[in-house]
Amino acid sequence: MARTKTAEKKEGRVAALERLVKGYQDSYYNGEGEISDQEFDLLWDELKRLSPGSPVLAGVGADRADGFPKARHLIPMGSQDKAANPDEFRAWAKKTPAASYAAQYKLDGASLELQYEKGKLVRAITRGDGVIGDEITPNALRMAGVKSGLKTRASGRAFSGGVRGEVLMTREVWQKKYPGKANCRNAANGLMRRKDGEGCEDLVFVAYDVSVPDDDAFFTDEFEKIAWLETHGFETAATKEFSDIEEIIKYRQYVSDHRDDVPVDIDGLVIKDRITDMADLRRARPERQIAFKFELETAVSVLREVEWSCSGATYTPIGIIDPVRLAGTTVQRANLNNPDMIRALGLEIGSAVLVVKRGEIIPKIEGLAPPGLSGAAGDKRPITYPETCETCGSPLEDAGTRLFCPNAACSKRLHHRLEKWASVLDIRDLGVKLIEQLYLKGRVRDVSELYTLRAEELESFERMGEKAAAKVVRHIRTPRTLSLAAFVAGYDFEGVGELVMEKAAGGGFDTLEKLRVATVEELSSVYGLGEITAKTIVDGLAEAREDMDKVLASGVISIAPPPSAGDQPLRGYSFCFTGELVSMKRSAAEEKVKALGAQAKPSVGKDLSFLVTNDAGSGSAKNKKAVALGIPILDEKALLAILENPQSVDSYGGKKSQI
Repeated sequence: MARTKTAEKKEGRVAALERLVKGYQDSYYNGEGEISDQEFDLLWDELKRLSPGSPVLAGVGADRADGFPKARHLIPMGSQDKAANPDEFRAWAKKTPAASYAAQYKLDGASLELQYEKGKLVRAITRGDGVIGDEITPNALRMAGVKSGLKTRASGRAFSGGVRGEVLMTREVWQKKYPGKANCRNAANGLMRRKDGEGCEDLVFVAYDVSVPDDDAFFTDEFEKIAWLETHGFETAATKEFSDIEEIIKYRQYVSDHRDDVPVDIDGLVIKDRITDMADLRRARPERQIAFKFELETAVSVLREVEWSCSGATYTPIGIIDPVRLAGTTVQRANLNNPDMIRALGLEIGSAVLVVKRGEIIPKIEGLAPPGLSGAAGDKRPITYPETCETCGSPLEDAGTRLFCPNAACSKRLHHRLEKWASVLDIRDLGVKLIEQLYLKGRVRDVSELYTLRAEELESFERMGEKAAAKVVRHIRTPRTLSLAAFVAGYDFEGVGELVMEKAAGGGFDTLEKLRVATVEELSSVYGLGEITAKTIVDGLAEAREDMDKVLASGVISIAPPPSAGDQPLRGYSFCFTGELVSMKRSAAEEKVKALGAQAKPSVGKDLSFLVTNDAGSGSAKNKKAVALGIPILDEKALLAILENPQSVDSYGGKKSQI
């Protein structure tokens, strides 16, 4: 019986860890990370220890679908192994011997690849899923350190290739202008993905790698790369050479002790074999480099209570701990994130805990303190969860990664919806305080009522003069055409943002009418949408139907129509490219088919429409798999014929997906 209970406990912990890792991984690659890298690493390591075969560990990043154009990396931007302590690093070095190593600062920001063709910047691509990311070129051009063009050197050869680096915000800028963001990395992530590019001038691009995919011998040495980058005016990550492993360990400790002297956040070192191995860099997880992370900045305390902070419909746990000194301040409150985090860590009131603070405003509880450090924490008792909404009294719903009020008519939830709508539409001068006044006075309870406001009404509010009132109303009534995703996201359905709705639209539910008649089963079949999210969308649309209709009837807000079939004649088809093309680069061919509505896929699968290659008899893995699956293989001539006359695609026998 004891063994069964142990197994059940392990299974429950693995399930909770998988939900947490997947959720935090998605939040990191889809916008702003909710927890620090160190905390994520701890969850990842525990999951790897308990369930090394977990499918969650195989993922690199999350799908993104936020309206930015998609583009493929020149070389996959894979993840790298990590060492959390000297022993783990020594073990890696023993398996990966090298004459010497390059040790670089591990910059704590957002990865970006700059793609150049004949010296001109043509694309700037976020990490995305490691193979395909978002193209944010206009935003990148506003950042310090991004070069729009590279000078041709004495060799006369204009550079065509990729420069990789990290988008960062200095701590000075963060403290002065963005203290409301949890840390510099979150601030940088948010700004670089703004549709209007506002704030990107506060970011800096620091390069750490460069490659020429068509010429693996262009750079053979990591220090050649750094010298080349500096010659072309890029700011680079600090890089030193070592041949002694123990010296690297000492250097890592030195950098850790002095990292506050560095103007941007760093969270360790990246150690690479000095000799560049391009084949290794194309792996999903390169073997000849490793992230040698800094030790966590921690303190031991005791969890005394858990308070639940309510924002809109969501209840977030905050741990109250015995006062402890951490990073120069006295800490008494620490974030616990969500119910699954509490369960995964096995926390109770009275537990001795490790508290982390590194670049975060609110410290966070990392986990249980080791037995030797815990001391006498006293009696323990389970953590209690609120059961009913403090505003409307409805039973709360525990979804694991969040605890929330499901009552669509809850006044606090409706108030939060108004704030979300104003935020999504970025309605100037309609601030939180004014929304609160309008709500408390009963004047605005639904989104549609915003569009019935008159300037003379607003003049009665405190410090609201005639001009100010007219300005607010003018901004509210400024005509806007929203994407379907933005329109629905503005209604603040629990856990449903623009990213989720973009996935729904990409799955064929690309009009409000189609969404309204969709069933939970139909929506949940869309890649990236689960049954819970699908039900939330269906229920939310039904609840908000009348208000949505009133908003659209106001004539101020309209929903942009989906691209027509004429605009996307290849919609539903997918192409995979292998080998070289003569008339254009593969990346250019991919962009051309995507512009016509098709997908460019990196690998061959059963749902692929066409494989494009000029060497159908090469015996490559892609060719063999396409033949085995019965997928049509096109040469470049056939591809060009399709690009010139997309309607001819039907004659080539490719399978079309039903979206």
